[in-house]
Amino acid sequence: MLKYERVCLERFGYVLPENVVSSVEIERELAPIYERFGLHEGRLELMTGIRERRFWDECTLPSDASSRAGRRAMEASGVSPEEVECLIHTSVSRDFLEPATASVVHDNLSLSPKALVYDISNACLGFLNGIISLANMIELGQVKKGLIVAGESSHNLVRTTIRQLLGTPKLTRQQFKAAFTSLTIGSGAVALILAHDSVTQTGHHLPGGVVRTATEHNDLCRGSADTGFDAQSAMSMQTHAETLLVSGCALAAETWDLFKRELGWTNGDVDRTYCHQVGAAHRDKLLELLQVDPAKDFSTVEFLGNVGSVSLPLTMAMGIERDPPRRGERIAMLGIGSGLSCMMLGVHW
Repeated sequence: MLKYERVCLERFGYVLPENVVSSVEIERELAPIYERFGLHEGRLELMTGIRERRFWDECTLPSDASSRAGRRAMEASGVSPEEVECLIHTSVSRDFLEPATASVVHDNLSLSPKALVYDISNACLGFLNGIISLANMIELGQVKKGLIVAGESSHNLVRTTIRQLLGTPKLTRQQFKAAFTSLTIGSGAVALILAHDSVTQTGHHLPGGVVRTATEHNDLCRGSADTGFDAQSAMSMQTHAETLLVSGCALAAETWDLFKRELGWTNGDVDRTYCHQVGAAHRDKLLELLQVDPAKDFSTVEFLGNVGSVSLPLTMAMGIERDPPRRGERIAMLGIGSGLSCMMLGVHW
């Protein structure tokens, strides 16, 4: 059980990439494969619910995107660079193997030389791992204010997937199916300021949450070997999508029951949920298993795709911006990442 009494969420900051790429555009590039297998245009959106996703300009590094989001979170919170005592970079995408991408963001934002600086990477769950790592330090009184950032870049993965599919002369349906999920990945950046309750401007309390893992399923979604940023042009990912959906939702249902028990909440107590956005079918199945009213959830997958570690916090940031919660509302953050790991955090707004 993750339990906090002194930790508050201050403000999010986010940035959406400049370039919008529709699922139809991707399918038209894959027309030879669609014709070979007798598939019709529109299948990608039909199967995933993803109409479009976004890509950064090609020269944009993960640290560039993360820095822009971090600056917006700081400005929205009224937090100066000197006040940030810890910076954690949490995305799958990184500038390079070494040093930590957080060090580049720290320099870009001109943060204090006294600030703790490091990366956390845990697939799509990285940002939530960053939240609890920073929350632990705040609860212990080690820092008063800190910043979590993430900038995911999907362009190289999607482009490489298309190139590899078209370049495989004897491509099988099974090979195409395993690569299909890679076409759903989008880009984006998000950041969040956390603060000790003695210096909070919002009072949005983080009471805690729970974690559950099912690492026997670590083979259901795997990316290519980690060989550094220069090799990202060769990135690839293989996903057993159907098994991942079933196993992931089963783990989420187990975690949800534990989450409610530990926080003393019921389904009726939860006013809003924000979940990791994989695809429409995944979201529908998850909410059905958890018996959560879809009207309480906010969806971005249709126009952002799956944005990795950025997905849940970016969805929450946009949902709060479009429909600000009322004081006292209870919010559940429903995170899951390949591996499999599941984390659910509660917020008293």
